[in-house]
Amino acid sequence: MNATAPVADTKTNTVTHSGRSFFMRPLNENSFTVIENGVAVGRVLEVFGSAQGIAEHESVTEEMMTEIGEAWFAAIA
Repeated sequence: MNATAPVADTKTNTVTHSGRSFFMRPLNENSFTVIENGVAVGRVLEVFGSAQGIAEHESVTEEMMTEIGEAWFAAIA
């Protein structure tokens, strides 16, 4: 896990992680597209109560997407 924990803001639909801001676009109640600067960089899913991250861009990792997902799903629970 990274030294700085992600911070979710449900009012702006964003998660800030490692100095970067990610917009969370809902696909359904358990699935979100993660967007950075207008570019889709990954997806997060909640499966059986566990966040799963899928990296879709070279600028992020699956670990980063999972950490973003964990913060986001905890905030909207």
